[in-house]
Amino acid sequence: MTLDFSKLKAASGKKSLESLTAEVNKLASGGEKGGADDRFWSPTVDKAGNGYAIIRFLPAPPNEDVPFIRMFDHGFQGPGGWYIEKSLTTIGKADPVSELNSKLWNSGIEANKEIVRKQKRRLHFISNIQVIQDSANPANEGKVFLFKYGKKIFDKLKEAMEPQFADEEAINPFDLWAGAPFKLKIRNVEGYRNYDKSEFGKPEPLSTDDEELEKIWKSEHSLAEFLKPENFKSYDELSQKLQKVLAEDAFLAKTAKKAEDADIPWEETPAPSFKKAAAPTIASTSDEDDDDESMEFFKKLAND
Repeated sequence: MTLDFSKLKAASGKKSLESLTAEVNKLASGGEKGGADDRFWSPTVDKAGNGYAIIRFLPAPPNEDVPFIRMFDHGFQGPGGWYIEKSLTTIGKADPVSELNSKLWNSGIEANKEIVRKQKRRLHFISNIQVIQDSANPANEGKVFLFKYGKKIFDKLKEAMEPQFADEEAINPFDLWAGAPFKLKIRNVEGYRNYDKSEFGKPEPLSTDDEELEKIWKSEHSLAEFLKPENFKSYDELSQKLQKVLAEDAFLAKTAKKAEDADIPWEETPAPSFKKAAAPTIASTSDEDDDDESMEFFKKLAND
């Protein structure tokens, strides 16, 4: 479906906000290419872990309907190395780590649940943004980038669309005309990046020049690309990687011992699907991580 700029402008306003808010609520209730990717922007922090930048979230790219996408991945270490892979649950398919986690969790053994917590899915979102202010890297200012962010910032977007107080006006943060700059305020809290003080500024057009806005819009990067099945490893490939990272014999022995200690017959204890397993070490966790609750895959936004 082709969307021209005039239709994008005509869709700006309350109706567009209502449609977007409904889709965000569906998502709330319910990996990009490896290596350095210069399409992505990330904020710079100082030695103390503090940082500040101003960005503007942009609408869906031309010929796409969604201004953000959701990605799940896993990052943990086992005896055989690191497992850092995108989860097939991102595109609604079965994933070997999620299946293993389900079996471990359903065993009812607390130690197995702790393993699941360490190798759970991590939640990320990706949007197009324009960098308004980046004092650490002024050359980025005015440019369009992809921005990967977590649930904390996504919640800020949702709060902007559905404010809790009567003196706050709902905005569509992805709108070129009615959106608002986002002040990204980063603090180091207990060793992790914290975004709690980040906030939206006053709503205003990104530019008063429609030609400039159209240029910005057309310079956005595709989001749908990240959800193409060919950009994910197959189930079998991920299973092989998981078998390599984990160690079966040690895992089965530990699981049998836990079942015995818990007075659970071994034959009634859910067995893992893989030959190698052990308690993993998490790559890194913070308040940006997903709580791994089951969420429906969101539907694409419909054009007004």
